[in-house]
Amino acid sequence: MTQYQLAGTAWRVRYMFIQTQDTPNPNSLKFIPGKPVLETRTMDFPTSATAFRSPLARQLFRIEGVKSVFFGPDFITVTKENEELDWNLLKPDIYATIMDFFASGLPLVTEETPSGEAGSEDDDEVVAMIKELLDTRIRPTVQEDGGDVIYKGFEDGIVQLKLQGSCTSCPSSIITLKNGIQNMLQFYIPEVEGVEQVMDDESDEKEANSP
Repeated sequence: MTQYQLAGTAWRVRYMFIQTQDTPNPNSLKFIPGKPVLETRTMDFPTSATAFRSPLARQLFRIEGVKSVFFGPDFITVTKENEELDWNLLKPDIYATIMDFFASGLPLVTEETPSGEAGSEDDDEVVAMIKELLDTRIRPTVQEDGGDVIYKGFEDGIVQLKLQGSCTSCPSSIITLKNGIQNMLQFYIPEVEGVEQVMDDESDEKEANSP
């Protein structure tokens, strides 16, 4: 873990310490600004087209080599385009962008679209238990690694999950799904026969690109 200190560009922020933390994905790095980002929520920006909701995400995508951005409760995960790009070249621009944004006082998001699936009265008992386990036992652990896991459905004993942030292109994501998440869900919920990763469908991409 490293630290980065900058003199603030606005009088409201004189100094800001930004910590960085490695993730299981070598192409993703977790930036910790030392203040709340989305507090209890997460937001995923897999492409620059999806960043229209966030001024900070848009600015980060302007940095050459940035592939995706993810906001956690108290961290920002940035994923670079490939392994050939040197983090030592990318980090100064990312540090400066994050610091300048927090100094500006602008809202992090202009249109609230939180990730995650809160329990509803329409959920049956099994689905409610799955969501509770995800929110209380699994998602906090995944967020420690700079990512998140989102419930998408439960059908024929299979839990459908979407990986976000550093988990999206992580080489160990399948191991995380099978050995970690699946084993825990099956231990507590006998009705769960397995888990599978789902990706955004065309309708999701179309919505993300609409103004």
